[in-house]
Amino acid sequence: MIEIFQKLRNIKKRRKVMSVLTITKENFDKEVINSDKPVLLDFWASWCGPCKMIAPIVEEIAQEVTEQKVGKVNVDEEPELAQKFAIMSIPTLIVIENGQIKQKKVGFCSKQDILKLFE
Repeated sequence: MIEIFQKLRNIKKRRKVMSVLTITKENFDKEVINSDKPVLLDFWASWCGPCKMIAPIVEEIAQEVTEQKVGKVNVDEEPELAQKFAIMSIPTLIVIENGQIKQKKVGFCSKQDILKLFE
């Protein structure tokens, strides 16, 4: 029985499923600017219908990708970050790599379209 638990624990360690990070002005530099991986940022708000539609897709991507990080920025709670990236409409998805904006997409989009942002 103990062997089974040890095997399960080892499988979980190897898999390292990522979850969506909550990005704030306090952790932005650490999680995004200084990241050794590209970071997909989802700028959203709780009252936004299209944001609610895209949320499960973003969460699914976060669990599937291993070479990228995924974070969400609530524009109502983090207006400084929204202003820094000139967010005028939500949802807005931005990929940042090596501290620079690599891709930007405004509005609802499919999982395939989001994954293409990493290319």
